[in-house]
Amino acid sequence: MEQRTRRALITASTSGIGYAVAQDLLRRGAQVTVHGRTRGSATAAAEKLDATVESLHGDVSRPDEVRTLAAQVDAGHFDVLVHCAGPYAEHTHSTATPADWQSAYQTNVVSAVQLATAALAPMRDRGFGRVVFIGTRATRTPIPTMIEYSAAKAALANATISLARTAVAPGVTVNMVSPGVILTPAMQRLFASRPESAGRSWDEIEASLVADYAPNPQQRLGRAEEIAALVGFLSTDAAGYINGADIPVDGGITGTH
Repeated sequence: MEQRTRRALITASTSGIGYAVAQDLLRRGAQVTVHGRTRGSATAAAEKLDATVESLHGDVSRPDEVRTLAAQVDAGHFDVLVHCAGPYAEHTHSTATPADWQSAYQTNVVSAVQLATAALAPMRDRGFGRVVFIGTRATRTPIPTMIEYSAAKAALANATISLARTAVAPGVTVNMVSPGVILTPAMQRLFASRPESAGRSWDEIEASLVADYAPNPQQRLGRAEEIAALVGFLSTDAAGYINGADIPVDGGITGTH
């Protein structure tokens, strides 16, 4: 990172996009803190990354644990907060229960805003801060089989603008990065477990995903490192005039669907 060493917290960073973001910020010279749902997963990820990496843990689906985590964020005086936590499940309008909707909102919106609010006050005091939410292309092109997740992320996109307009000060920004279909271990497991994938190789499954589920001009799925590169840039001084933006990284799917 530029100038002094900055402290960065990345939620849900034990694997996938969050882990890639932690790697990118570590390479940029940040003092990184990773986060996992459990103490064991967070500690293991920190040890795997680097001896200097610290860890926090807490389940964002549990309001009491989010409150504890928010207090730690406030006390930690982080310069960069990247909120990657955002569990998803496959439900349609007819199978999603009220509890599914409430869970989606708690994990994707309430926890994100709560942690951002805790981080923003110290950022304003210091005159520098970066909050980056990880969204999804589903805010623009809702996924019928992830109905409550798509809606919750759209609410977070709205909250991003509100926070950027009302909760920041000069030198502090709030933005969202919205990935398309990114080839993470969790995503691979999700699609490989579908009934129509039985007996097919992953190469065959991925080819059908690109053709039918995520058609885009690049004709491939994204990679976690590509999301991390943009998040890393948004965390720098050079990105200081980008505020309240929701930036898609999806190969063009939102412009072609």
